[in-house]
Amino acid sequence: MDKHQFLQSFAEQFDETDPETISLETKFKEMEEWSSMVALMIIAMVDENYNKKITGSDLRETGTIEELYERVSAK
Repeated sequence: MDKHQFLQSFAEQFDETDPETISLETKFKEMEEWSSMVALMIIAMVDENYNKKITGSDLRETGTIEELYERVSAK
């Protein structure tokens, strides 16, 4: 699993946010477009693209996209 591929897949879950504004250091829960629906889409994306299961707790316990990537990589 590649960090930049993960970042691209993560950014694709947002309809109105310019992907160029999203980086590994982005605090995703502070994004204007962040919602419970986007959280579910992220959980589904990780399952579909990486065949790994994450939970709402995983999202709550991470602050940046890179921290989430590290958590997914460890599973």
